[in-house]
Amino acid sequence: MDAFASRLTGAETDAEGPTVPHFREILLWPVQLMASAETSAPRNHAALIAGLGNGNPWSEVVDEFTGNPDEFQERHYNEFVTFLPPVQRFLYGSGRNARTGGGRSPMSVLRRHDIAAFRVKLLGEEQPVTLNVAHVDLYFFYDIDIAIMAVELYASDLPLSTVQNVMFQLGRAYPAFWHTDGKAGHCPELVELLGADGQVLATSDYQDRDAFLSFACRNRSPRTAAHWDFILKPLVLHHSDVTGPIRYRQLEYYRMPQMAFLAMNKGHTLSRADYVRLALSTGPGDSDRLPFSDTELAKFENKYCYDRYFRQTTPLEWPESRYMTCGHTLVVTGSADDDFFVNIDHGCLNSFRHENFLLFLIAHFHKASLLMFSDRLAKAVSRLDTADAAAVRSFRLETRHALETFLRFTHRYWFHVISNQVHVHDLFALCRKHLEVDRLYVDVREELQEMSDFLENEAMRRQNETMTRLTVVTTFGLVATIATGFLGMNIFDWAAEHPYWRAGIFGAVLVGVAILTTLTVARSRRLADMMERLSEDRRDRRTKKS
Repeated sequence: MDAFASRLTGAETDAEGPTVPHFREILLWPVQLMASAETSAPRNHAALIAGLGNGNPWSEVVDEFTGNPDEFQERHYNEFVTFLPPVQRFLYGSGRNARTGGGRSPMSVLRRHDIAAFRVKLLGEEQPVTLNVAHVDLYFFYDIDIAIMAVELYASDLPLSTVQNVMFQLGRAYPAFWHTDGKAGHCPELVELLGADGQVLATSDYQDRDAFLSFACRNRSPRTAAHWDFILKPLVLHHSDVTGPIRYRQLEYYRMPQMAFLAMNKGHTLSRADYVRLALSTGPGDSDRLPFSDTELAKFENKYCYDRYFRQTTPLEWPESRYMTCGHTLVVTGSADDDFFVNIDHGCLNSFRHENFLLFLIAHFHKASLLMFSDRLAKAVSRLDTADAAAVRSFRLETRHALETFLRFTHRYWFHVISNQVHVHDLFALCRKHLEVDRLYVDVREELQEMSDFLENEAMRRQNETMTRLTVVTTFGLVATIATGFLGMNIFDWAAEHPYWRAGIFGAVLVGVAILTTLTVARSRRLADMMERLSEDRRDRRTKKS
């Protein structure tokens, strides 16, 4: 549990707009893991990273199910029973006594404890804002080359415009452009990672334009900002010159998926424009003006909002709250005056940090894994050369491995439904819909099927070619076979000759037959074409006569 204990009472509205008594953000960053020059690709990446020495900041998180049963809390139980049994086995494993065997969860979590806060100087704001760190985690998945960084941050009494700016600027892996004054576009001016004693552990380098440009020119790949690179160590960027046990590279858009929780004071109602900016993470703006046209936002509520508990006409057990997601974001808003909404152990905030986080994590893990499969299949096809037997063999092995891994992914990790609880079920479905993971899954499966069909057709082609050659050899060998069979084997009376003479004759005939057979096989395609032409000529003559 983090140190959130601030009072959630009457912050005043100032010129910057309403104040958010409690703001919480969780950034996710899925990356693809690559084999390092020092090590081959492992099946258990978490064990490799956790086992490193020499100041390794990451250690494996021992979950509540492997600890003392007397310390197992009700919130852990509530989280567990939210999910269906197949998802429970994925998230928590299938048995305490099988910790080192098949009962262990295929998902492993590593955590570092040295980063206590983010100090962020936002572009367009004068004063830096400090965001406390609740967790910095790395999620690994057995036998899948995907890692997901998760950073949970929180702060109290921030202006709404600052919250919107944090959501818009903070989760940028690298700049997309630079302004004429040299400042990175849509990125914070400065991000500092602070230790528990306030010491600066790492600093962003978004403004180092030349470093980003030269790296992209040399490697045809973007460079990761210094503070994110620091968090992921000892993982190293794929094109980096730094050595490391596992390399990573970007899979999708450079903006990190994010979750946000906003507890607002009573009477501070968010406008429709505010909701649009939060749901789509567009940055701050006038609460009375929409960021996009009326036509674009005509179906905003139906498309992005889950309003099961929003604007209730009669009091319900669940507090009034609004859930919004565009796939890239999942935002929860509600009242800071409602104790259940802000309860970190049993209320909506607890659900946000656990059940909602896990459904968001699973959805983005699905998308990242499918993008990884698609990338590998594209590389395998690009290296295929049908004229090169070695390239065809390599393609066959890569396809077989991809089929095997995709089969395990489908049966171990792929879920259309993760819960029968309506709230979790609907949010997961809405998130998956915006991420289009079903379409991506079908695309990858079709790509694998096409590769498998190609290999099958190639095998059939080679088999047919071999059968054609054997047929030609058999046809031409049939003449000599019939002749010797009709005339008999004793054409010459050499039975009384000296054994050496007979052995020499046998060897000469053997060599001659071998040479003839070899020449026939070597010219079998031409001979087959000649036989086919002869057959077609005879058919054509019969057709003309008729």
